[in-house]
Amino acid sequence: MPNDEKQSGEQHPAKQDREEAEQKEPSVPDASADGVTSQVEAEAEAKEEPARKKLPAELLVLPQVGNVVFPGMVLPAHVRQEEHLKAVEKIVTGDKLFLALTVKGERTGGADPEDFYRVGTACMVLQMLKLPDGSVRFIAQGLQRSRVEDFLVSDSQLQARVTHLSDVESKDLETTALAKNLRAQFLHLLDGLPGATEEIKVLAANVEGAGHLADFICSNLDISVEEEQKVLETLEVKERLKLITKVLAREMEYQRVAQRIQSEARSEIDKGQREYYLRQQLKAIQEELGESDAQTVEINELSEKLRAKNLPDEAHEAAEHELSRLKAINPASPEYAVVRTYLDWIFELPWRESTPDNLDLEMARRVLEEDHYGLEKVKERVLEFLAVRKLREDMRGSILCFVGPPGTGKTSIGKSIARAMGRNYLRISLGGVRDEAEVRGHRRTYVGALPGQIILSLKKAGSNNPVFMLDEVDKLGTDFRGDPASALLEVLDPEQNSTYTDHYLDLPFDLSRVMFICTANILDTVPPALRDRMEVLEFPGYTEEEKLQIARRYLVPHQIEGHGLKPEHLSFSDGALSRIVGEYTREAGVRNLERQIAAVCRKVAKAVASGQKQSEGVDEQKLEQMLGPPQFFREVVERVTEPGVAIGLAWTPMGGTVIFVEANSVPGDGKLILTGQLGPVMKESAQAALTYVRAHAGRLGVEPRVFSEHDFHIHVPAGAIPKDGPSAGVTMGMALISLCTRRILRHNVAMTGEITLRGKVLPVGGIKEKVLAALQAGIDTVVLPKQNQKDLSDIPPYAKDKLEFVLVDKMEDILPVALRDGEENGANAGQ
Repeated sequence: MPNDEKQSGEQHPAKQDREEAEQKEPSVPDASADGVTSQVEAEAEAKEEPARKKLPAELLVLPQVGNVVFPGMVLPAHVRQEEHLKAVEKIVTGDKLFLALTVKGERTGGADPEDFYRVGTACMVLQMLKLPDGSVRFIAQGLQRSRVEDFLVSDSQLQARVTHLSDVESKDLETTALAKNLRAQFLHLLDGLPGATEEIKVLAANVEGAGHLADFICSNLDISVEEEQKVLETLEVKERLKLITKVLAREMEYQRVAQRIQSEARSEIDKGQREYYLRQQLKAIQEELGESDAQTVEINELSEKLRAKNLPDEAHEAAEHELSRLKAINPASPEYAVVRTYLDWIFELPWRESTPDNLDLEMARRVLEEDHYGLEKVKERVLEFLAVRKLREDMRGSILCFVGPPGTGKTSIGKSIARAMGRNYLRISLGGVRDEAEVRGHRRTYVGALPGQIILSLKKAGSNNPVFMLDEVDKLGTDFRGDPASALLEVLDPEQNSTYTDHYLDLPFDLSRVMFICTANILDTVPPALRDRMEVLEFPGYTEEEKLQIARRYLVPHQIEGHGLKPEHLSFSDGALSRIVGEYTREAGVRNLERQIAAVCRKVAKAVASGQKQSEGVDEQKLEQMLGPPQFFREVVERVTEPGVAIGLAWTPMGGTVIFVEANSVPGDGKLILTGQLGPVMKESAQAALTYVRAHAGRLGVEPRVFSEHDFHIHVPAGAIPKDGPSAGVTMGMALISLCTRRILRHNVAMTGEITLRGKVLPVGGIKEKVLAALQAGIDTVVLPKQNQKDLSDIPPYAKDKLEFVLVDKMEDILPVALRDGEENGANAGQ
């Protein structure tokens, strides 16, 4: 039976919470009132002895949920459940005796015997009252401990066969001392409780018998059911006293700690109230005197901002400390402005403010396709990031590095990524930055100190998860003011930037939610430690087909609008755009292409503004009138007309290009002359190529004396441009073979690869850019190292259709492909 009440004149105040729900319902007379208590106790005393003498061996069981009944305890109960109402009715109409058994743990006290403890208390009903809602209230008196020997079920009512137990008392000095100490400690505990009534103190002081005293104290302590049941099952009075003494000592320690906590809290509240009253009085006095305290107003505003701002704990503590300093500084002091500016920075930074990510992958794909043509790897990487972000919300920000020639869209795609993700966009240029303080900020000890560019930009963004472009990271400088590239190591490390510390703030700021994107033309000048922290995405040069599509979709409409024209004023034919791409520009990107289109737009705008024409259709014939003669020609055929000239492919920061390697011989003693501003690696490749040709002179049909009687000169035109790298080794070797055998190389074959002394052809980089340069120059056969076969997957399909690729792993494999069959121009060198 769930007990809604457990109260009597002997109840501890800590257990009175269970009675509050009953105060609003009809009930029997309050058993805690003096008159009723006396009446109940008188009835209990009158009936207790006779009842004990005739306690039956079988009793009906009333379950007690969350409650243990002790002998001598007055039990008020409210019964609502139908099966328990039938049991109460049977008890009242019978001998008014029942067994109060406590239910174990969280069980409900059904008919299962396993739900109950085996030791309970035999009780007698003293008073009962039926309520209008059909429920019953009654008051019972605990009589004696009883142990269940067996359970019986009669008429769906749970009965128990019991053995009634008596206390085992020992009249020795220790028992008496334990009882006296227990009574004194309990009275001391009651003195410290504000809710303890005098009646409970009187009852505690007058309870007779050590066993009754232990039961009384246990029933009035707010302890667990398991501990109360253990006390009920302890028959030896001395052991029971010891058990209660331990429990009481623990409760007294709890009370002492609670009082200390309450005292400390009250002290803090009193201190805060005192400061509030004093400030209010000071404010009233200043208003009465007509004094305007601007400092007080300003400090109050800052205090209000601090309360409203959701700052991290460390930043909140720093702001409170600086605010307390500000109150003690004279406003005329320079330090006042320093502290005030520092607080403004703390309040204006987006510590926890972030924008929600747009995780719609299809919408992001459409945005990227609208803004940029091509760049499939970059777009796919952004969509992968969004997909992972959709599956895991606490994903850290990514560090991407876009590397490629100028004008290929590295910077502009950052805006598209921000728009696709729904994030704010930031960009700072690191080109020429030499001062570390530009990144990390200045210490506050300096006059005019400010945070670094990272924190400055985040303040402008207003969120802690923008897309942050770090442009031209390969052009950072270093001097006596520090190394900015090293300062970026913490910013661009996902494992460290969650606690990034700016010198000015001197507080950790979480950058882990920022998506950093760096751009560079080349990676050679980026420090290895910084490069290792970034995921590098290559931006290859655009093909002619891609440039044509970009011009048609983006550049022409943009320039028409930028020059105040309308679409009906100007139109370009596909042939005109193709000719601009092939004959008026030679670049990896599209900047010069846009300039040439802008030049056409200016001329048309002039004609429209002067009224000469209302529209202009630009085709291949009109293009030369507007832009002048073509600036670039395909001169491959004209330059490969004699032995000693080979066509090579090279990579530059501007994209791929075709180079011509010229070799010639003059009478001498075997020296090698190199010109064309060649770097050390390229010079070594030339020496390796000459050594290979000399070592295989017999197989190539060259007289060995040629190398001792002639000096060999290798020149790479465009001598004003520095050149380096090993990829021209194969080209130099074929130029020497062509010179020594007097056989002309085919004008439609270009090659690249590193050569070894034994004639092995090793792989090189920049294959896509080189292949596209060969296609643009009119080449139809490209010789590549066999180990570069994997790079052919990056070649656009239309380029694969127009080019033939020959994969080789040694120089002998190139000879039948590159040399014209049986065609010679004069005798061998030296003959």
